[in-house]
Amino acid sequence: MEALQRSADATLGPDGVLERLQSAYASLAPRLRKAARYVLDNPNDIGVSSMRQIASAADVAPNTLVRMAKGLGFDGYEEMRRPFRDAMRRGVEGFPDRARWLQSLARSGSHGELFSQLADTSLNNIETLFSITSAADLKRAASMIVKARTAYVLGMGSCYASMHGFYYIGRMAIKNLTFTPQQASLPIDDLARIGRKDVLFAATYRPYRQETVEAARYAKARGARLISLTDSRSSPIAADADVMLLAPTGTPQFFPSMLAMVAMLESLLAFIVSQTGPEAVASIESFHANRSASQVYWPDDTD
Repeated sequence: MEALQRSADATLGPDGVLERLQSAYASLAPRLRKAARYVLDNPNDIGVSSMRQIASAADVAPNTLVRMAKGLGFDGYEEMRRPFRDAMRRGVEGFPDRARWLQSLARSGSHGELFSQLADTSLNNIETLFSITSAADLKRAASMIVKARTAYVLGMGSCYASMHGFYYIGRMAIKNLTFTPQQASLPIDDLARIGRKDVLFAATYRPYRQETVEAARYAKARGARLISLTDSRSSPIAADADVMLLAPTGTPQFFPSMLAMVAMLESLLAFIVSQTGPEAVASIESFHANRSASQVYWPDDTD
């Protein structure tokens, strides 16, 4: 922890604060870790809520936030909070048309409030995704996948369908993708030959799948690079990632939302195609030509 303490940089932005907190996370005491988890998971709240409000939401004492900030090298909590407030001032003032639309949804009937909440969280998830994701990170992840000897795509549980969809579409453009887990196997079985020239692209969100965490750690131990798609900087697959991609999962329903994760995967696919050049286009055209010749598609009535 002491090695992570340093003088606060006046030019440090919100991402810098979060990266510093993420690096310190594993070494924090339990109460400090609880506070850090809330900050990492809810960075948009830091600039608009008071220290007492944040402490109450995180279920810790306000002094815990002060101790956490000082442990990161800041003079106090307010200095740590300042980059978030500055970012809020530079951001969009508001969306009155969207607000009026959401309010009208809430008045639309017995399920209007639920529908309004679903719409609100879905839009917030997408807005948050594109506000916290950098094109540089997507470009780096795409480059790692394209250049890898083998790029393993890992999805367990509810992440299985989304990650398999990424693999299904991605293989049209590039040939080095493989999906795990294969039928009747575990991820650790499929990764038996992973090495320094390979990449593991793994996804999981809270409650995190043990198989995914173990596979990520195994891949790193074997020298492979790791791209993590997850919901929090405190995720067990975030700290060791060469590239970390965050997708918010908030929703009023009973199960985490996959909307932002799918949007992230679609964006990454676009970056992959943009970095592969004419050969990717030729591969995609060949893929569809073979399918058309095999009469896979429903015949177009306009032909």
